[in-house]
Amino acid sequence: MKELFPLKQIMGFVFSLILTAVALTVYFFDMSFEAGSTILLITAFVQAAVQLVVFMHAGETEDKKAIYISTFYGVIIGVVTIFGSLLALVWTYY
Repeated sequence: MKELFPLKQIMGFVFSLILTAVALTVYFFDMSFEAGSTILLITAFVQAAVQLVVFMHAGETEDKKAIYISTFYGVIIGVVTIFGSLLALVWTYY
């Protein structure tokens, strides 16, 4: 019976709810921009990692190394694109 109970998924769901509640505290406690942004970024990345590992079963296949490398590569491309856009559009550094 123990193998039929999805404990990993339930714990992932509860952890996702906790992370969402932590992110909501930014709004309800009217935090400063810097503190709020930091908390939101941290909770967003942890939430994405929980979703990837627990609910998308990224670590349960035999090619999990390729999945994690591709995910890391996608994050790097996204960060470079965002900071490149900020550099060109907002900070006006041509």
